[in-house]
Amino acid sequence: MLQKNGLILFWSTLACLISIDVKAQESNAVEVQKDTLITLLQNFRAANEINPTTPRLISLGPKVVDKAKATRVRRKGFRVQIYSGSNRSEAYAVQARFRSQYPDIDTYITYSEPNYRVKVGDFLSRSQANEFMRTIRSQYKSVFVFQEDIWVWE
Repeated sequence: MLQKNGLILFWSTLACLISIDVKAQESNAVEVQKDTLITLLQNFRAANEINPTTPRLISLGPKVVDKAKATRVRRKGFRVQIYSGSNRSEAYAVQARFRSQYPDIDTYITYSEPNYRVKVGDFLSRSQANEFMRTIRSQYKSVFVFQEDIWVWE
C-alpha cells in the first residue's frame, strides 16, 4: 500500500511539473540584454565600411621610425609561423634561410617541448600577416598566422 501511494505521489508530481513547464513555454516574450559597447563597435565598423577615408583605430600603412631615437614596445599583433618540429638544427636552418631571403623581417624561435617553432614578422593587423603568409606559402611547408605579443618601434 505504501508503494502504491508513493507511485501515485510521484506521477502526480511529475504531471504538475510538466504542466508548469508547458505554461512557461507558452510565453512568447524574449528579453535581449546587450552591452552598449557592442552597439558602439557595430556603429564604428559600419561607418568605416561606408566611408573608408575616416580615421582607423590602427594604422595599416608603413610607419617611418628613427630607430636611434625610438624604443621598442610590446603590442598585441600577429606573426607568421614558418616551421614547427622537433628538430632543433632544422629550425635554426629554416631561420637562417628566411633571414637571408628577408633580412628586414625579425625572426623568433621558441621551444615548447617537444617542438621548436620559427615565427617571423611583427604585424599590427591580421590582414598584413595574411598577405605576407600568401607571399611565402610556396617557400615553406607549414605556414600559419598566430596572434601574440609583438615588438614595435615608437
